[in-house]
Amino acid sequence: MKTSWINRANRLSALPPYVFARLDELKAKAREQGLDLIDLGMGNPDGFAPTPVIEAAKEALNVAKYHGYPPFEGTANFRNAIASWYQRRYQVELNPDSEALPLLGSKEGLSHLALAYVNPGDTVIVPSPSYPAHYRGPAIAGADIYALKLSAENDWLIDLTQIPEDIARKTKILYFNYPNNPTTATAPRAFFEEVVSWAKHYEVMLVHDLAYAELAFEGYEPTSLLQIKGAKEIGVEFHTLSKTYNMAGWRVGFVVGNSDIIQGLRTLKTNLDYGIFSVIQAAAQTALQLPDSYIHEVQQRYQKRRDFLIEGLNKMGWNVKPSSATMYLWIPVPRNSNSTDFALDLLQKTGVVVTPGNAFGDGGEGYVRVSLIADCDRLMEALQRWEKANIRY
Repeated sequence: MKTSWINRANRLSALPPYVFARLDELKAKAREQGLDLIDLGMGNPDGFAPTPVIEAAKEALNVAKYHGYPPFEGTANFRNAIASWYQRRYQVELNPDSEALPLLGSKEGLSHLALAYVNPGDTVIVPSPSYPAHYRGPAIAGADIYALKLSAENDWLIDLTQIPEDIARKTKILYFNYPNNPTTATAPRAFFEEVVSWAKHYEVMLVHDLAYAELAFEGYEPTSLLQIKGAKEIGVEFHTLSKTYNMAGWRVGFVVGNSDIIQGLRTLKTNLDYGIFSVIQAAAQTALQLPDSYIHEVQQRYQKRRDFLIEGLNKMGWNVKPSSATMYLWIPVPRNSNSTDFALDLLQKTGVVVTPGNAFGDGGEGYVRVSLIADCDRLMEALQRWEKANIRY
């Protein structure tokens, strides 16, 4: 029953519909019509979390104290594992007591960071396209968002020279993400050095989302923002265990970097939640301690799917280049279509779900994101359906 005198807050009306919620509605209708969906929409890894992670969770369930409230700042064991992982991966030293904070997934932390630091009217720069939490969190906080449009011509890299001087001088936060979701773009170390220099000059907080830290191929190693001299003075970096470790439903991630920025986020979170179930933190600790052989298996799995799907799409007229990282392909839609129409047409004609690029901002128009979250036999089925429906570039 709708009650006319109960009005939603203005902050909700300012938000566009969340694309993945809309896709869920469309998928439900398609299933009601009997379609066998091949869902390549969300970045939702298929399969189980690693066996050692599951076993660690089972064991932790038998620890009585883990069934009580967890520490607001996360368990010491998990924070120490985060610091050790950073030292091993990036040769970056972190104080686990002040420079690492567990989160209920990186989306939660990215959004709540804006509530902790953005006042209504503050300017926040967010690339377009970008992961929706990068701009929705600031939008909920009342930010004036400057959408910095990315382009294929610049390899989807941020061009700092395109930021007007008056915008740069009043900007409070810059959100960015490499390896990039949705474009799959990667950034060289020199880019990170340039961003840090720019942010220091204009006194801008840097928020880097390194969700795809280990989903990299053929020897490519993503750069951590914190590897750059001086970055820890002005920035933080977010991680999730959702992608690499197939733990999307476990809701666990973390933020590292500047202790003052992290303390502000922690203060907000103490008023909003009680942190992560300690059993999940024990499992996450185990995940970060897995040998490199596990990471290599994950990389090989996604690389195989990447190569298989690219070969099939290119045979149908696309010109998709191999991505160096992430679990996606970013492909252009036919010239006579837009991204939403193409994605809906594909769903209705074939039962294959992809995400329209404009769901990630106006800068994503003209593309769709395809998630590599199915084995090659299902990807073959998807390609055959595209072929049968005569959907070509």
